[in-house]
Amino acid sequence: MRSQTANGKIPILEKSVVVFSQNYLPLCKVNIKEAVVLLVTDKAEPLNIGTGDEWQVTVASPSLVLLVPKHIPLKVSSGEPVWKLPPVNRREVLRGDRHSFQYCGSKKHLTLDHLIPRSRGGQHTWENVVIACERCNSRKGSRTPKEAGMPLNRQPKAPVHLPIAFADKFWTNVQANLE
Repeated sequence: MRSQTANGKIPILEKSVVVFSQNYLPLCKVNIKEAVVLLVTDKAEPLNIGTGDEWQVTVASPSLVLLVPKHIPLKVSSGEPVWKLPPVNRREVLRGDRHSFQYCGSKKHLTLDHLIPRSRGGQHTWENVVIACERCNSRKGSRTPKEAGMPLNRQPKAPVHLPIAFADKFWTNVQANLE
């Protein structure tokens, strides 16, 4: 937890800077001291996103004045791990459906249900598989949820890598601020 001064402000050296990869995916937050090191050693560069508030603090020495921004992308490779979509299996689908079933909301006797049944050409994909209780799955049978009159609590979708979701939200907010 950050310490605060008597007036409630965060000390300058404890403020955070968001570090982005070369692909502009957020990697981590660093403090001002670490950001200065990245900028002075030319491993990162300031990111001017045009909102007018990108400069967070000015650091001065006898030979250098450095404006430290709120966001810095790395110039060097960060060794970003490649994220792969997890397989469609009971554990991953259950996690995606937030441990409750799509039709009745029950949390017992789980089964995988194909929205478009495999007997009718449905695929075993993230968009076609949900968790259902045995009773609802049996009631639905070889029909689609619409044909069975069983609406879904929410549409199934493939999981999203958190940094990518964060980056998408970040850049959407930046674009909204520019308009």
